[in-house]
Amino acid sequence: MFINAVCVLMGAVQGTIYFSQANPDGSVTVTGTITGLTEGSHGFHVHEFGDTTNGCFSVGSHYNPFGVTHGAPEDENRHAGDLSNIVANADVVAAVRIEDSVISLRGENSIIGRSLVVSGRKDDLGRGGNEGSLKTGNAGSALACCVIGIAK
Repeated sequence: MFINAVCVLMGAVQGTIYFSQANPDGSVTVTGTITGLTEGSHGFHVHEFGDTTNGCFSVGSHYNPFGVTHGAPEDENRHAGDLSNIVANADVVAAVRIEDSVISLRGENSIIGRSLVVSGRKDDLGRGGNEGSLKTGNAGSALACCVIGIAK
């Protein structure tokens, strides 16, 4: 049985991101379009809280239920919320298409009710050689965030 979720970014950076999972043990497909970015790569992460009462400042850290360091989606050692980078083209639009087998829309480690953050800089995927890299990928401040909610 499919489960779907959605997250709507509003403000200078806008877009709608869709999440879909066909079965409990399957991967999650993340799709959508984001506008208003600067050209280039931007970190793209699920954060631990779906609390935007203080904008993107209250969403907490990267979602990390396993207590490991930051990494790339293909790394064995990575935060569950580490979805890598999205890339905005010259028209400052990023098309998102990600398949991820670590995040889930079901069960104890579901990302529903958590937040999605688009960062101002490129995520170095934990390869920057410093503490910031192993925590956040040195991706910089949030440009936009939204709460991931159940969709029809």
